Amino acid sequence: MRMLVVDDNPAFRRVLRHFLEDLAQVHECEDGADALAAYEKQRPDWVLMDISMPGVDGLIAMRQILAAHPEARIAILTQADSAILRAAAAREGARRYFLKDDLTELRTFLGSPLASR
Repeated sequence: MRMLVVDDNPAFRRVLRHFLEDLAQVHECEDGADALAAYEKQRPDWVLMDISMPGVDGLIAMRQILAAHPEARIAILTQADSAILRAAAAREGARRYFLKDDLTELRTFLGSPLASR
């Protein structure tokens, strides 16, 4: 499985890469503005997108990716546990919403047959 992590925090990207290294080949992008180009270059099975990033936030970046590639599978991975953000992410096309403080839920999902659909 190939993953693209879009997150402005390099320390978190390193942790996530290590956490998922046995499940996926992880590529990184540090800015929502670069997410579409990174998606087109890497063609990942899943994009793990942070919402809060300076410049282009995750919802806008997700909208751009899905406009160009409607088949893209994008999951939000954020610290924000907000019903408003969950609803906004779902409206924009996020298939899943995970919290950074519970990476075991993300790992369980990615290791399941649901992740390959």
